[in-house]
Amino acid sequence: MKTFMHVNATSIADAGTKLSAAGAWAIAGGTDVIPFLSLRPLATAQLPTTLVNLKTITPSLDYIKVEGGVLKIGALTRLHDIAFSNDVLSNWSSLAQAARLVGKWQTRNMGTIGGNLCCKKRCWYYRASWNKFDCVLKGGTGCPAVPGNHKYESVFGATGGCYSVNPNDTPPVLVALSAKVVTNKSTYDAEKFFDGFKLTVMAAGEFITEIQVPTPAAGSKQVFVKAMERKLVDFASASVAVLVTPATGTITAARVVLGAVATVPFLATAAGTALVGKTLSADTAAAAATAATSTAKEISILNKYKIPMVQGLVKRALTS
Repeated sequence: MKTFMHVNATSIADAGTKLSAAGAWAIAGGTDVIPFLSLRPLATAQLPTTLVNLKTITPSLDYIKVEGGVLKIGALTRLHDIAFSNDVLSNWSSLAQAARLVGKWQTRNMGTIGGNLCCKKRCWYYRASWNKFDCVLKGGTGCPAVPGNHKYESVFGATGGCYSVNPNDTPPVLVALSAKVVTNKSTYDAEKFFDGFKLTVMAAGEFITEIQVPTPAAGSKQVFVKAMERKLVDFASASVAVLVTPATGTITAARVVLGAVATVPFLATAAGTALVGKTLSADTAAAAATAATSTAKEISILNKYKIPMVQGLVKRALTS
């Protein structure tokens, strides 16, 4: 049985140094890392030797503030605090909606927004205990979900041979709101931060320090909606985040982002194009829903349900 050394990071620089070491993984709330490691889903050589505790960093990365019209959230801020923050609710309500829908209240009281952006893939072949399957994500030669049970997998193709989706709740909202993800090494546009194979574009020794979200234009409509098998305690089967400007009158800008149906939060540019120059109505919502899935293709009937499901969520988000 492999054991893990636990070390505390004292500063951002110290955390970066410790995480650069071979076999070092970050831990904050631990709501994903601990259950993942308890399964021993990877080969022994791929498991960490050291867990670097980020919650001991000073000054703390647990904060919510607004500066110059930009919402700034420290990476270690709990999802519960984001869900009920007056600052977040004032101009970024869709982010509060997403945070409130992450798992159970116990998870939200431990889990951080940085962790929600970095949760490992949920595919049961990848997470199967004791490294049972030859999974490309673990260095194998194929995706066992394709010939097997791919009920939850992507309908927008694979990345690097992996069809596992990004099912986390806050990423689609951050992409829709044109947020930036700040790390100890760089700053990324949210839509370019995610990688469909290794989850994020971060390199060794890199970790999230802050999320920055600009204020949406006055009069905008922002919504996050989610479909799941177990109400309020499950990962998304499909989700949608929208930002439409303005909410009434002729639309001048629109961003529609799909979650849990692709290997990354999927910015459906065709849906935004279908909305611009129109006014919000049942007909325009239906046209946007169709456009959003124009390039979708199921693996088989097992995951085909995701296409009409996400279309329905697009309609709901735009007409609610």
